[in-house]
Amino acid sequence: MRPVPQVAIAVVLGVAVWAPASLGQAGRAGAVAGPPRVVELRIGGEINPVVSEFVNGALDSAAREGASLILITMDTPGGLSDSMREIMQKILASPVPVAVYVSPSGARAASAGFFILLTADIAAMAPGTNAGASTPVFGPIGEKIDEVLKRKATSDAAAYMRSIVTQRGRNVALAEKAVTESKAYSEREALEGRLIDLVAPSVDELLAALDGRTVRRFDGSAAKLSLKNPVRVAAEMNQRQRLLAFIAKPDILFLLFIIGLLGIYVEFSHPGLVLPGVVGVLSLVVALVAMRILPVNVIGVLLLLLAIGLFVLEAKVTSYGLLGLAGVVAMVIGALVLVRSPLTGFGVSLGTALAVTVPFALLAIFLMMLILRSFRWKYAVGVESLVGQEGEVTREVDGQAQVFVSGEIWRAVAPQKLAPGTRVRVVKVDGLTLHVEPAGPATPSQNPTRET
Repeated sequence: MRPVPQVAIAVVLGVAVWAPASLGQAGRAGAVAGPPRVVELRIGGEINPVVSEFVNGALDSAAREGASLILITMDTPGGLSDSMREIMQKILASPVPVAVYVSPSGARAASAGFFILLTADIAAMAPGTNAGASTPVFGPIGEKIDEVLKRKATSDAAAYMRSIVTQRGRNVALAEKAVTESKAYSEREALEGRLIDLVAPSVDELLAALDGRTVRRFDGSAAKLSLKNPVRVAAEMNQRQRLLAFIAKPDILFLLFIIGLLGIYVEFSHPGLVLPGVVGVLSLVVALVAMRILPVNVIGVLLLLLAIGLFVLEAKVTSYGLLGLAGVVAMVIGALVLVRSPLTGFGVSLGTALAVTVPFALLAIFLMMLILRSFRWKYAVGVESLVGQEGEVTREVDGQAQVFVSGEIWRAVAPQKLAPGTRVRVVKVDGLTLHVEPAGPATPSQNPTRET
């Protein structure tokens, strides 16, 4: 055989290496040539760990799928500071440009939402929206607390805001005032003050305005958006996240906790009803799941338990309503401090706390009064029904008195000797023997019995 020339071997190897590379480049060129992909997700309501998990997962999925833009539509009063920071960190690290859009008209990006809005590569608002008011909130109903702690938290939030806004090239002074002075801005004020990039009436107009725009990323790099005729893909929460997002609300947590305690209370006070006990246990289990998601304050839980104890005492002790009132106050304060997030003031609302506490207090006191009243009821059947009844000594047999009570003759014992005709009162039943005490002066026996 003739040897294969080295040149031929080199040509074959070159083709083998070049062909897959060419195919890969062609595939990537085809992907780029396809329509741009915009992943849309919505943050509505309070920001909590479930919302953070949903947003982070959607951003990861969009990056894997090669999206051109991630669009977060927002309408939120705020939420938990830890969840807010997780979302912000994910936006800053996203390889895909992120736009945050406060919409529809009437929506807001308050507190934690304002931080997230200014973190985005593109910040936009719809007409008739507002953003800001990000001052840390402390204590129930905004009461004053230690000024040192308040200054530390406010300084921390303001520094965090400055670090983000400075890198984004936005108005640091106005952004900081939202933290230190609780300033809020309309969409026009935010645009003119260089807090946001544009105002758009709708998502379609927003995407049209962003087409061809070059945005500056957080790391200093530039990215040009190509959003002509985009494919819009909505990212939705899965069923588990929807359920957890519903129960991971402070108002729902408080309601579940109270329903659980009330159900178990009714079951123990009225054994055999079954349904209240089942509902109570299930409510408490779901509440415990929510407590693992939310930052629960132990003091709040203890105050709720103290309130229940005060309601019970109100039914047992004559306090003229003072113990019941103290229980209401303890439960309201316990609800307000049950879930706290110092940066955002996220917790049980005062309206929910009052709406749940007052009916619960009245019902708990009423049930306890019924229980205590039932303890004073006399037995209607059985030998226990003889306790408290009066009878008469008929005779003495072998040193033991016999008494006529409730139509029957009974053996009786007493702390003193009883003469026939003595009126007695039953104080205890011991088998077939009655323990009696004198109930009045002796009278001539109505049932004389002759000894044999």
